[in-house]
Amino acid sequence: MKVVKVLGPGCKRCTATAEMVQKEAEALGVAVTIEKVTDYAAIAGYGIAATPGVVIDGTVVHAGGLPKPDDVRRWLSA
Repeated sequence: MKVVKVLGPGCKRCTATAEMVQKEAEALGVAVTIEKVTDYAAIAGYGIAATPGVVIDGTVVHAGGLPKPDDVRRWLSA
């Protein structure tokens, strides 16, 4: 199971990112746990300056703006 953290204040893009990750994980048959991190200190701890950020299994894979579905599939397949 992959642990995915979506970093951001809960904005529309952050919510859309979490939904995209869930949808792509289901399409790939990959089990994921999605955690939304909204605490600014915790977000800064990952070195993220622009949100939404995506962290998969402890590794930052994206920061700033809505990720592309192809990128999400690639990250989940790795």
